Amino acid sequence: MLLLDTDIVIDILRGHPPAVAWLGTVSTEVIALPGYVAMELIQGCRDQQEQRDLLKELRRYTILWPQPDACDRALDLYTCFHLSHSLGLLDTLIGQLALELDLPLHTFNEKHYRAILGLKLVQPYKR
Repeated sequence: MLLLDTDIVIDILRGHPPAVAWLGTVSTEVIALPGYVAMELIQGCRDQQEQRDLLKELRRYTILWPQPDACDRALDLYTCFHLSHSLGLLDTLIGQLALELDLPLHTFNEKHYRAILGLKLVQPYKR
């Protein structure tokens, strides 16, 4: 299973050639998105048609949500690092989900996640 961050999905949706080529090489893998990534994408929609198109596209992916105890751990993580490392709220939840699932997070936003110890990050293609 591959877990994607928002920036990767945006590249795919925009048809960025390296992202589309990479996606073609992993077609046998289950591609998953944290539910928070889906919500960020929906937040970026400008109108109802764009939102309908996005929701249709999101059906291709498995949407994953954390268990309540993982949210408790995310709260601890956020409390420890949001001031000292500018750790964002959604980045905390996305990173904690990746930790809980023991999956690397596919992203180019390394600086967003550097405070989360043990989180594995993968840059899946060249930008």
